[in-house]
Amino acid sequence: MDLWNWLEYAAWALSALFGLYMVVDWLKTDSSYSEDVLTSSREGELEAMTEEEHRG
Repeated sequence: MDLWNWLEYAAWALSALFGLYMVVDWLKTDSSYSEDVLTSSREGELEAMTEEEHRG
């Protein structure tokens, strides 16, 4: 086996690890926070308040 094969296997292994980490983090976040918190947009609320102040 040459270097390129080893690099290819290493890239696939890293890809699998990152994918597994993303799934674990997704499940952890989903179980820690309610759907309302995850879908709220605090930044959007702040922008709306700022726009109202500039208009008024």
